[in-house]
Amino acid sequence: MSSRRRRWGRGAVLGAAGLGVAAAAAVAAERALIRRARAEPDPQRDEPFAERPGQEHRVRSFDGTELAVNVVGPADGPVLVFSHGFTLDMTVWHFQWKELSRRYRCVLYDQRGHGRSDRAADGDYSLEAMGRDLLAVLDAEAADGPVVLVGHSLGGMSILALAADHPEQFGGRVRGVVLANTAAADLLRSALGSLGSKAALRVLPAARRLLADPRRAYRIRERLVGGGADLAFLIARATNFGPHAAPSLVDHVVSISAAAPVEVWTDVMSSLLAMDLGHALEHVRCPALVIAGDLDRLTPPASALAMKSKLPDARLVEIEAAGHCAMLERPDVFNGLLEDFLSEVGLQGTPQPAGRGAGA
Repeated sequence: MSSRRRRWGRGAVLGAAGLGVAAAAAVAAERALIRRARAEPDPQRDEPFAERPGQEHRVRSFDGTELAVNVVGPADGPVLVFSHGFTLDMTVWHFQWKELSRRYRCVLYDQRGHGRSDRAADGDYSLEAMGRDLLAVLDAEAADGPVVLVGHSLGGMSILALAADHPEQFGGRVRGVVLANTAAADLLRSALGSLGSKAALRVLPAARRLLADPRRAYRIRERLVGGGADLAFLIARATNFGPHAAPSLVDHVVSISAAAPVEVWTDVMSSLLAMDLGHALEHVRCPALVIAGDLDRLTPPASALAMKSKLPDARLVEIEAAGHCAMLERPDVFNGLLEDFLSEVGLQGTPQPAGRGAGA
């Protein structure tokens, strides 16, 4: 063998060895990240996050889609309706119904295609359809009001979709609105902008095309929740939480998202990318509380500020050390804000009868 071939052979072996070392280092780094993340204090380790309050019943929406609805709290208490976010379900309101159902009638439901609700009867996963689902829940559970609507992320957008189609509800039956970790328009621009890079915004058109393709959206879903429990844990922690989130919270969000049907990931994502509900903000003619997490990368504080500036009667609170799931990550602060807001809009809680717990 010539010396040139021997040198090429040695170079190839060294190159392959270098790639192997780099790959091993990457795996080791990922495992170290996971170990550190799972070593975070976990005061909620034994919390039954999957618990659903009361008894489930069904509410039929405008197109025949049946929604899973659970109600808990005093029968004559003021009504709070909780609307959850993308690929999640009603169980993300665990800390809220546990505390507030002692004095308020808490109505929780799964968005169409999410949790235990039916998949969309006609394949309609538009935000308009979700706003009409919310109206069906209101009509079934709070026909006369008064009611305060509490929405997280997609849930907040569902509230705005209802305001766009039925502005008469706001200031009448609906006495107040809480929009947590929510945006009204241009969601992808907000998320990319939060990375603090002009280059990120320059890739915005390509990112829209990528995510609007259902096949590509499905592949993204597989990478986010189908790449193994540890990888899904790291991604969920990076996108939905602050750096010191309790591991049990992250695991719960991962487990819910992994169970969401494919069409939720594809069709609902397409609806979110096309979302422009800025015009709906002016129809929210009742007091509004806008809650942001200072570490939220998906709906950053700038999105909350933009909404607040267009709402007729709103105040903005930014929760420190909270990511996109502030109601899970900082429940004491979140619940305190809710309680103060409910007092501000004149909803006084009714205590439960003696001997009945919050889960009754």
